Amino acid sequence: MTETLDFQIFTQTWKIALQDCADAQSLEDIRLQLLGKTGLITLQLKELGKLSPDLRREQGALLNAARDELTQCLANRKVVLEQQGLAERLRSETLDVTLPARPHKSGKIHLFTKVIQDIHTYFCDLGFQTIEGPEVEDEHHNFDALNFQSHHPARHEHDTFYLKDMPGWLLRTHTSTTQIRTLKLQQPPLRIISTGRVYRSDDLDATHTPMFHQLEGLVLEPGIHIGHLKGCLTDFCRHFFNNKDLQVRFRPSFFPFTEPSMEVDILYTNTKGEKKWLEVLGSGMVHPNVLRHCSIDAEVVQGFAFGIGVERLVMLKYGLTDIRQLYHSDQRWLDHYGQGC
Repeated sequence: MTETLDFQIFTQTWKIALQDCADAQSLEDIRLQLLGKTGLITLQLKELGKLSPDLRREQGALLNAARDELTQCLANRKVVLEQQGLAERLRSETLDVTLPARPHKSGKIHLFTKVIQDIHTYFCDLGFQTIEGPEVEDEHHNFDALNFQSHHPARHEHDTFYLKDMPGWLLRTHTSTTQIRTLKLQQPPLRIISTGRVYRSDDLDATHTPMFHQLEGLVLEPGIHIGHLKGCLTDFCRHFFNNKDLQVRFRPSFFPFTEPSMEVDILYTNTKGEKKWLEVLGSGMVHPNVLRHCSIDAEVVQGFAFGIGVERLVMLKYGLTDIRQLYHSDQRWLDHYGQGC
């Protein structure tokens, strides 16, 4: 077979075929036809052993030269095809930097979340510890341990959400329940705050919602008196409303778990410039019966507690007229009132 093969014509024919290859697959097909296990050049090399020594030497040199030349052509054509492929990718994937950038919108912290963070920061700077408690409570923690009498109206179903088929269990009506749970695990002195959802059987309107957020604070230390309560809450109100001259008053009230009890009012100026007193939170000295429920000697340790409706503070500070706005997903409202991260 090698005796009749014209290597010049053979080489030239395959070089033309290589130049006509338009993609990597066709180039690989030719490589296999020439240099594969059953390729033309491979078979010719196997046939050399059947020739005489002189003819084998002559034909072998020509065959090796043809193989080397075609191998080099294969490599050169592969480089060309790779360059062409890269050029095509660059052309098709070109980015027009003159186009305007895609709009990028940064997220914002919800106004309500930001207010809670600010309140926590204020009290934590005063040494308060943040705690949490369950939203599904039993009557003992929600009422009994907090000195609610059995006939108290808050125990009735028209005020409280009781769980069906679970007697004695309810959705907590205040975060004061965390006081009891903490005092059973941790003895005074302590300063704690707890924020969370609470539930009341109210109709949904501009100023009421059956679910809202309450922040509860408790201080229990020897020597604590009502002056500490007034100083702490007066300073908080002035800090929160960013008004160091804000007028704050403490008005007698009644809560089962504090004695004496006080409502805290601020002198508020509305959008019409009219000034009036508005209630912002409830407070009082911890009732001795609450301390006794937690095995604490009320003659040795005294303290004060306070409860804040967070939604009410947000509405007053930012001039909102409808509590439902805090729970709507109106992007325009969120963009306007959202706080930067």
